Amino acid sequence: MIACLGRIVQDTDAGSIPDDDVSTISQSLDLQGTIESGGIQGVADKDFGGIYSVKPLALIKPSGTEDIARVVKAASRTSHLTVAARGNGHSINGQAMADGGFVIDMRSTEESHFKLLRIGGSSYIDVSGGALWEDVLKRCVSMFRLAPRSWTDYLGLTVGGTLSNAGVSGQAFRYGPQAQTSNVTELEVVTGKGEITVCSETQNSELFFGALGGLGQFGIITRARVKLQPAPDMVRWIRVVYSEFEEFIRDAEFLVTRGEGESFDYVEGFVFSNSDDPINGWPSVPLDPDNEFNPAHIPQTAGSVLYCLEVALHYHHSDHTSTVDSAVNGLLEGLGFVRRLKFQVNVSYMEFLLRVKRVEEHARANGIWDSPHPWLNIFVSKSSIVDFDRTVFRKMVKDGVGGPMLLYPLLRSKWDDRTSVVLPEGEIFYIVALLRFVPKGPSVEKLVAQNHEIVKWCHKEGLDFKLYLPHYQSKEDWKRHFGDQWSRFVERKFSFDPMAILAPGQKIFKRTNINRN
Repeated sequence: MIACLGRIVQDTDAGSIPDDDVSTISQSLDLQGTIESGGIQGVADKDFGGIYSVKPLALIKPSGTEDIARVVKAASRTSHLTVAARGNGHSINGQAMADGGFVIDMRSTEESHFKLLRIGGSSYIDVSGGALWEDVLKRCVSMFRLAPRSWTDYLGLTVGGTLSNAGVSGQAFRYGPQAQTSNVTELEVVTGKGEITVCSETQNSELFFGALGGLGQFGIITRARVKLQPAPDMVRWIRVVYSEFEEFIRDAEFLVTRGEGESFDYVEGFVFSNSDDPINGWPSVPLDPDNEFNPAHIPQTAGSVLYCLEVALHYHHSDHTSTVDSAVNGLLEGLGFVRRLKFQVNVSYMEFLLRVKRVEEHARANGIWDSPHPWLNIFVSKSSIVDFDRTVFRKMVKDGVGGPMLLYPLLRSKWDDRTSVVLPEGEIFYIVALLRFVPKGPSVEKLVAQNHEIVKWCHKEGLDFKLYLPHYQSKEDWKRHFGDQWSRFVERKFSFDPMAILAPGQKIFKRTNINRN
């Protein structure tokens, strides 16, 4: 089998592998799942970003964890092959690709695990790393009236995928990201040695902390134990508009630093163009199509962009409307938003968490969901966010980016610093997400260049920031990204993937044939 793999790597272009070679690999690996040639036009050579495309040797559709371990072990016996785990393909810069290597379709394992557990008075769900959060939500709520505590905005992402990055949404100020160790308490991981390892804070802890936010560098997450809590029935979903940035961040920071029961259950925000542009401007704010944004209420002192604070309060069918109204009004009364620019709706809890699903359906219907997405996600410290707003939001992207420009605060104390995620300094930092939808063509290159310009400007001006969902081309840039955590990251790589087989698309380490353990 190894001779066969070596011959293919040396003598055959990954895009023109004969079917009998793939068949031979499949038989040699003794997989319970299936394997397809990388030359087949399919999903393994592209991602949601639509910017990069490389051909793998083969696409593996494993039946479970054992298949994944076999593939990694086979790659480790060669001098060239790499392995990339692909969830639902929502990476932006080719992170889930493997040029001439194996791409593992984790979605084929989605049914491998789904089990409710009660441990120490708390409820947990064991789910597959290849399961979509959307399906975890639906099954947990419908079957148990329970739900995970921390989410992402878009739930068409795999459990293993978000845990390997962080997983952030409007609940993170309270519960931390999905990769916080209080939200996920145990993992099953296939390491770069092909070993199937169960890990937690108390068992194989270095692998546990490393895999969380580890960009897939130390192992492929095949199972996760996620903490659950009772699911509410309904959500009061509210958007309020600000003309002044200082008032916007003051109120956002006030809300995220309040204790449970003293704030909303969800706090996010976004920046939008002070114009009638249907995508980037005023029309993007109202939650109900019957409610219009009246620009006559915008203060005359407003600048090129405006700010929207988006919040939500959970409640139950048994709660009287007046009780919900009173709670919401009490939380809003001290805030400095433009009073006549407030929008709200009542939706089910499920509908609220699946709100981006409707955006996806609309985008697919209009043919723009599969267009390129040169997104930029950054964590910016509180100390630098005013400068960032002044130059980036008010000047560089003041006319919008063809999609949402998210901006909201998070709390460093809600993130476990033993994981692999790196953050700016200070207790309060902001997530900035420029979520572009653009047609193919020269504009894509221009927007990618603008992303680079923004990052370069942040470096030049000495802003305290870290890329979220990072993508760098050089080791020096990666060293700068991880800072004083670089040595720990490298040590973990040597321990769990010494030949640098896993996640080659991240471009952090080069494949080696030397086992450094």
